[in-house]
Amino acid sequence: MKQLINNLKGDKGIWSFVALLALFSFMPVFSASSNLAYIGQGNGNTLGYLVKHIMHIGIGFAIIFMVHKVPYHYFKAVSKGALYIVWVLLAYTLIKGTVIAGANASRWIQVPFIGVTFQTSTLASMVLFIFVARYLSKAREVPIDFKSSVLELWIPVFVTLIFILPANFSTTALIFSMVLMLVFIGKYPLRYIGIVVGSGIVFLAFFILIAKAFPDAFPNRVDTWINRIDNFTSDKPGEDDYQIEKAKIAIASGKIYGLGPGKSIQKNFLPQSSSDFIFAIIVEEYGLIGGLGVLALYLLLLFRFVIASHKANSLFGKLVVIGLGFPMIFQAMVNMAVAVELLPVTGQTLPLISSGGSSIWMTCFALGIIISVTKKEEEIAQEMKDAAKREEALQNLIDRELEGDAAVAEGYSIEDKAKNPMHAVLNK
Repeated sequence: MKQLINNLKGDKGIWSFVALLALFSFMPVFSASSNLAYIGQGNGNTLGYLVKHIMHIGIGFAIIFMVHKVPYHYFKAVSKGALYIVWVLLAYTLIKGTVIAGANASRWIQVPFIGVTFQTSTLASMVLFIFVARYLSKAREVPIDFKSSVLELWIPVFVTLIFILPANFSTTALIFSMVLMLVFIGKYPLRYIGIVVGSGIVFLAFFILIAKAFPDAFPNRVDTWINRIDNFTSDKPGEDDYQIEKAKIAIASGKIYGLGPGKSIQKNFLPQSSSDFIFAIIVEEYGLIGGLGVLALYLLLLFRFVIASHKANSLFGKLVVIGLGFPMIFQAMVNMAVAVELLPVTGQTLPLISSGGSSIWMTCFALGIIISVTKKEEEIAQEMKDAAKREEALQNLIDRELEGDAAVAEGYSIEDKAKNPMHAVLNK
């Protein structure tokens, strides 16, 4: 174990907080999965869900370990080509989205042969953030021209968002917000950002009008997120109200110290208790202290991301850490906000805690890239330290040689004086 820890490179703080979140996830997932075990499958085997989650976490950490060994600038080179592949996957997902538990889930596709469902928008967001970081790092070298940036940056961004929007409005909004944050940090001109935001609002309004006018164009897709916003802003009862009410009952039942691990009651009634609403189960079982503890871990992870970004030796490295790290924390905040009804139901999971294979693996892939950036910082710092040691050793060697030469010269001088007859006479 000690040797394994020594082989882990990069920011040890990020490794630690990620490991703590993953270890903590075992108990809530094991407890909340009883809803799936008894209602969804009917066999009552909750242990199987725990083993499955442990396997997902184990594979996730293997992904982090393998990815963090890859120099992060390699991802810069492949981001543009990967974006085209992502568009194909998103288009296929939009057309052939799979059905989960009898409900349309057009944001998912099923991987052939292994039977694992995969949310392509998660991969798309990661590739898009790296692509944006790549553009901003190149644009820093020359003044930004808005017309050229529309072609090189914003058209690829909006094409990606258009593919995601019909099936998943919340993810689209999250990605667009993070892209705006990224370009702001990358010092993209504010007046251009204002034009882009205005264009995005106009396009969204136009899309909603088209969806309302032609409801059969996007069946069971656009209506879902439009109804969620309508229900959130009105008093109309709906399925989301049932979920929110059960989540609030769970949070209120937890009080300060919680009911205890595995003693949640609302997990038997709350849909998606092991994924979208797992934070409510955490607060019910571990109380306000447990909920604040989880929040603190995410904030500490955010703090490490800020430090890693500040220490990065290149602009691309700084933007990659921000582009991949901040959305992870923002997603966690959205998940918690939904549980306490600060936001409408979005379907965003709690990173590293909610059950689900592909979401955990994509999060771990992003973490691997972030740690690769911090590993490069350590390598540069170690090279500078080694260079300083070599320079010091060389200087010490030169000083010793000079001292030796001085001693030899002094020795010859004494010997010569002893042989000099005048010196002997003077000594008498």
